[in-house]
Amino acid sequence: MASSPPLPDTVPVLIAGGGPVGLTLAALLARHGVRSLVLEADAGHCTGSRAICISRRSQEILWTAGAGPALAAKALPWTGGRSYWRDREVLHFEMPHEPTQRFAPMVNIQQYHVEAFVHAALQGVPDLVQVAWSTRLVDLDAGPDGVVVEAEGPAGPQRIRADHVVACDGGRSTVREQLGLAFEGTQYEGRYVIVDIVQETRRPVERLAWFDPPSNPGSTLLMHRQPDSVWRIDYQLRDGEDAVEALKPENILPRVQSHLAMIGEDAPWQLLWASMYNAKCLTLPAYRHGRVLFAGDAAHLVPIFGVRGLNSGLDDAANLAWKLALVLEGGAADALLDTYSSERVQAARENIAYGAKSTEFMAPPDFAFRLLREATLRLALDEPAVRSLINPRQVAPVAYGDSPLNAPEQGAWANAQAAPGQPAPEALLQGRQGAWHLTRCFGTDFTCLVFCDGAVPHAVADLAAHGIGVLEIAPEADAHGQAWARYGLPAPGATGLVLVRPDGYVMGRWRGLDPAPVLACLEEKGLAP
Repeated sequence: MASSPPLPDTVPVLIAGGGPVGLTLAALLARHGVRSLVLEADAGHCTGSRAICISRRSQEILWTAGAGPALAAKALPWTGGRSYWRDREVLHFEMPHEPTQRFAPMVNIQQYHVEAFVHAALQGVPDLVQVAWSTRLVDLDAGPDGVVVEAEGPAGPQRIRADHVVACDGGRSTVREQLGLAFEGTQYEGRYVIVDIVQETRRPVERLAWFDPPSNPGSTLLMHRQPDSVWRIDYQLRDGEDAVEALKPENILPRVQSHLAMIGEDAPWQLLWASMYNAKCLTLPAYRHGRVLFAGDAAHLVPIFGVRGLNSGLDDAANLAWKLALVLEGGAADALLDTYSSERVQAARENIAYGAKSTEFMAPPDFAFRLLREATLRLALDEPAVRSLINPRQVAPVAYGDSPLNAPEQGAWANAQAAPGQPAPEALLQGRQGAWHLTRCFGTDFTCLVFCDGAVPHAVADLAAHGIGVLEIAPEADAHGQAWARYGLPAPGATGLVLVRPDGYVMGRWRGLDPAPVLACLEEKGLAP
């Protein structure tokens, strides 16, 4: 990376960690006009594929961060996967998807590409974001009025004062250590070797898993296709195998070759990168500690099974960015940041619960779990009803059903899909310029969806004067009937207002077209857009 300009003495937000979560948070803050400084200890983007599966929700977030076009051009979309017991297929699953959706349910792409794409987007806002490479946070002193950070970089030590510090510095977080905070939860013993190889293939892009494959008896093995003809292969070490020895190329190569030969992949291949992983179900009990906040792996560690790690970190960034911006701009008291902690700790606990179930199936922690898994796999050969137990339950957006920001429901609604606390549903709409997706309107401002058959009343349009985006959804625009149905209107032509938060979550729903409850809701919650 090119050398960075001198570091500022003061900054509104200092972000420790320039991985995908830290960079995305900086980009989202910039959308709100908030200046930030990112400190990254490494000289550049990560090596190796690391986190590779990007969910539909994360694709929305990365588009808001400015990385969407590059991501769409490079990533490989997929909709399902297959699992095998030994050499027989026991599961073929499909994630929910439809042709009208904006994004595939999942795309595969190496983490270093995600980092590079977001960093490239930041070049468009040089006055708002500075990324300092080869610069680490070595100490911090957090007080009631700000945080003083000591940074160590190529130019030597420097003290920087920040209004807030956000720790995005990974599972071995220096910030967490400095504050004396500890994770809660479980760490599993099962270990996986993670390998990137380059090999040409014509196989479709899907998640592949083998339990006890003939190529690697007694192991579990996962495969994902990635861009640039890269295979990501994860295989479980057997009990008693030495981790240091397992990472030596002379021990990796024959195991990979054995599996490639078993599945008929006979093109030449080359080892690119290897690492070691074991599943962890860990979280801090709170993500806000005064003016220091935690996000991504610095806040929680989730098993790779179900791909909830990076995806939950990007959701952290989306949840925090608008709240931090509103507090810094004086539009809300800093107590709003407590809702970041409560909502995202709840999300982490849900992700951990799902991740733990998947981990116990993928890497059984004891003999009893191994017996149960083998019985399930045997039955799945002939009993379709059992196969759902093998499904890895890929990540899905977590609802904030108990959030203090939710407004009480008013009026009759046909379904709970867009109830307060739910992620705002997607809908393909039709306008003068052609088809467009509703989620393109979310990501920066509060948005009020106005469901009406006719012109938007003047009083509703006046919401824009209060900093709320007003978006009319007329029946003729909802050609597929998606918006009316998914947001709970009983029939086309029924009227209602739906307030969507800047991070794309529903905050409240009101039948009729009276804007007063919308404004009252924001006032009651102490929010001034």
